[in-house]
Amino acid sequence: MTVRNISLVAILISLFSLQSCVTQYATTTNASSAISLETQYKSDANSLALQKRIEIEKQILISSLTNESNQTSHEAGAIYKTAGKELTSAMAYSADADGLLNEASTFLGTPYRYGGMSRSGIDCSAFVLSVYKNAKGINLPRTAAMQSGEGVSVDKSDLKKGDLLFFSQNGGRISHVAMVQEVTSDGEVKFIHSASSKGVSYSSLNNSYWKPKFRFARRILTPENLALAKTTITENRYITQ
Repeated sequence: MTVRNISLVAILISLFSLQSCVTQYATTTNASSAISLETQYKSDANSLALQKRIEIEKQILISSLTNESNQTSHEAGAIYKTAGKELTSAMAYSADADGLLNEASTFLGTPYRYGGMSRSGIDCSAFVLSVYKNAKGINLPRTAAMQSGEGVSVDKSDLKKGDLLFFSQNGGRISHVAMVQEVTSDGEVKFIHSASSKGVSYSSLNNSYWKPKFRFARRILTPENLALAKTTITENRYITQ
């Protein structure tokens, strides 16, 4: 083989090698591009799925917050409605009690008389039944012992204006009744009654004479009694003025 032929062969080998390298590079480049595109596609798909999941979670959160807000509004409305009823009831009770006490005050100074039922002389139970009848149209029994079974029981710590207080000597039969006139901020219970020593006057459960004789209290100004009184009340007063 001549030198010229050897040179041609070398050139052909170089060209073949160069082509092979180019082909390998192109193949490698195309494969890398394909892998890159596949990875990008998967990344984009994952991103879309994540966005969709976030949107779903957001809608769930918004719905939950809306439901909680509606429930809170409903509960607040119920509380407000209940508080409004309680306030209205308390105001109505206070007005009824004030009516009783205004009537009771007109008897101040009336002398005590056992069995008496007029402004010239009146005993404790007649005083109470007269006030309730005249002011609210509520009928009570004649004696303190019988009146002690009317209305509902009320604890001393929950006394209000107009409640009745019952007393007895040495724990015996109920023999005296009085009406709560005021409960002070420090818990002192003041009442109005017809006492044998002073006639119709004010006193206190802190009084050394009355405190040990107090037995229990009853509330006459109940919704049931007031409703019944409204259906039977007349313009005739129990005691002739």
